Amino acid sequence: MIKALILAGGLGERLRPHTEKIPKPLIEVAGRPILFWQIDWLKDNGVKDIVLAVGYLGEKIEEAIGDGEKFGINVEYSYEKKKLGTGGAIKNARRYLVNTDKFLVINGDIITNLNVRKVVEGVGDGIIGTIALVPLPSPYGIVEFDDKTSLIKRFVEKPLIRDYWINAGVYCLSPKVIDYLPEVGDIEKTAFPRLAEERKLKAVRFEDVVWKSVDTHKDIKQATQLIEEHIIKKKR
Repeated sequence: MIKALILAGGLGERLRPHTEKIPKPLIEVAGRPILFWQIDWLKDNGVKDIVLAVGYLGEKIEEAIGDGEKFGINVEYSYEKKKLGTGGAIKNARRYLVNTDKFLVINGDIITNLNVRKVVEGVGDGIIGTIALVPLPSPYGIVEFDDKTSLIKRFVEKPLIRDYWINAGVYCLSPKVIDYLPEVGDIEKTAFPRLAEERKLKAVRFEDVVWKSVDTHKDIKQATQLIEEHIIKKKR
């Protein structure tokens, strides 16, 4: 099966003071580090070969994960000596990726249960990369009302806005992407716009999946609720 690269080198500044002593991927959600949930999800999708791109407090991640044996996976580490951005981090890890036909890239701060096989299938026949997309989650509840009478019909708490799609932080890439990547910089601002212009980048939409990016203290609570309601409960 395919190899996955998890981008786990961020500073997690919006999660301070938690991230003053532990890196963001080890922040606990529903009683376990984000990274542990990601490993479970990847294993459920048949992915057992994982590269961790680490930087800030990377030694803490290596202490927690080791070689992956206790999780039933194989783990390698790509260390950043300075902040490289998402594109630079992938390029820095290229020695672990060039011998594969395609590889997954996952942001180290997301909780999801989306089917990675759908993302993998899109790469090939001139397509260098695929991006998993999810509907835009509204940060606010909305009010529906009658246009003619202005009478309120109902309240909808933080719905998904299905007319707009956002980057879910899960990609599948061909090693050809290395030629598009900067030494320092984000893939979202460098390689992806070029690939889109060349029509070599494909969207893979997921409408009804668990997905949450953990960027703030409030996100920890919301991600915990999602895990308890849709992941833990399902496995019982």
